[in-house]
Formats: sequence, structure tokens, C-alpha cells
Amino acid sequence: MNEKIFRSLKGIGAAGLVTGIICIVAGLSLGVISIVSGAHALGLRKHIIF
Repeated sequence: MNEKIFRSLKGIGAAGLVTGIICIVAGLSLGVISIVSGAHALGLRKHIIF
């Protein structure tokens, strides 16, 4: 009985760890993309006439 509980909790912990890693990687990549897009927009601002 205890082994079944241990296995299920081990699987739940692994799923949580994988989910956390995916969230960190997605957040970092979106941050880099937004910084690059902002830098590109700053480079183009001299061509914009208001």
C-alpha cells in the first residue's frame, strides 16, 4: 500500500518539476524576445514622424 502511494507522489513531484522548468524556460524566452523587439523599435523610432 505504501509503495503505491510513494510511486504516485513521485510521479506528481516529477510532473510539477517538469512544469516548473517549462514555465521558467518560456518566461526567459519571452523576456528575451520582448527586449529584442524593444531594441528594434528604439532603432526605428527616428524614422517615425508624429
